[in-house]
Amino acid sequence: MPRPEAARRVVILGAAGRDFHVFQTLYRDDPAHLVVAFTATQIPGIAGREFPAELAGPLYPDGIPILPEERLEEICRGRRVDEVVFAYSDVTHAHVMHLASRALALGADFRLPGPAATMLRATRPVIAVTALRTGAGKSPVARWLARLLIARGYRVAVIRHPMPYGQLQRQRVQRFASVADMEAARCTVEEREEYEPHVALGTVVFAGIDYAAILRAAEAEADILVWDGGNNDFPFIRPDLMIAVADALRPDQVSTHHPGEAVARMADILLINKTGAAPAAEVAALAARLAAVNPAAPIARGDLPVTLDGAATLAGRRVLVVEDGPTVTHGGMPHGAGFLAATRAGAVIVDPRPFAVGSLREAYVAYPHLGPVLPALGYSQAQVQDLAASIAATEVDAVVSATPADIGALVRPNRPVLRARYAFAEDPSAPLTPLLERFLASLAAG
Repeated sequence: MPRPEAARRVVILGAAGRDFHVFQTLYRDDPAHLVVAFTATQIPGIAGREFPAELAGPLYPDGIPILPEERLEEICRGRRVDEVVFAYSDVTHAHVMHLASRALALGADFRLPGPAATMLRATRPVIAVTALRTGAGKSPVARWLARLLIARGYRVAVIRHPMPYGQLQRQRVQRFASVADMEAARCTVEEREEYEPHVALGTVVFAGIDYAAILRAAEAEADILVWDGGNNDFPFIRPDLMIAVADALRPDQVSTHHPGEAVARMADILLINKTGAAPAAEVAALAARLAAVNPAAPIARGDLPVTLDGAATLAGRRVLVVEDGPTVTHGGMPHGAGFLAATRAGAVIVDPRPFAVGSLREAYVAYPHLGPVLPALGYSQAQVQDLAASIAATEVDAVVSATPADIGALVRPNRPVLRARYAFAEDPSAPLTPLLERFLASLAAG
């Protein structure tokens, strides 16, 4: 179908995730709109690429450029943009409205596509695990949930929020059942952080760009689908049960970030996580704030107890702490589980900031809240090399790694790597299991 001359010209603001899904669901086959560009932010190295024609469809024979978000005004003026679409996550409400103001000042409309317009419908039951902020612990909850379902006899497939940071043509539909699958797909450190723990439990993970095709592939292998969300985004697939994880260490962030507040209001179950690390008064304050925005949702509680390999050997020894990247960068945490575990073990934590090189040095400038830990950034091979060089330059006796990916296998440092591991544990006073059992009973009843 030819595109009308009056087609609305659109730019989609994104970070290589929801933006591509919004395009696929709303704009790809719509001749009344012309997407003239994506923009990119948050993730290093994802701008300057092109969304390929093979994925963009017949209305886009030349593909679609992906440009830096900081060039928004230039893009809008030069490409005569009518509509600016916001499509990424875990930013403050003020951040969203500043972007809206920039768009409005140029005369463009500003759009936030919602769940009804972008959620796909599954033929299998879907349980979604989402969060109010990055780093709240939703992936450990998703893994705990998958184990529970498998123990009850269900075939489970995990559908992961997208992380297409490489060659987009290769990432339309991805299936990970082994480490070899991840190596063949040239997964980044950030991808491996999310996929490896699921695969280690024997759960197949699906991800990619075309979530309609991904959904069909996952449905063919499972009785129940588990959506393992990214950042604090709402699901791409309409859930039959939606769990929203809130971080007890950030009790004041229920209604401060987009789309975390929407996620909290949408949830069927609210789960306060990391209760063992937070004062009781802050847990109570968080529960009150959650009840205020979503009084219909029951509130469960749980923790992420941390175990550290070789903890008894670390007292008085100098260590470098490597933390999960997204948690301590755009997640806003100064440190994470690795710092906590090393401190409890009596280690002397060495500040890596003076020894960071390349993109790791730049990360400390971009995220000044970071404490004396090294974020496990590895969105590209160059970043993996910077990570390896930064570790090598820090004079320590051992490395404590709290990233779910096996950093020791990826960068092979010339010193011991002790892994800090964490898994979700229910709080017996407010367990999650009875709420899930009620849902599963409703499925069995038809």
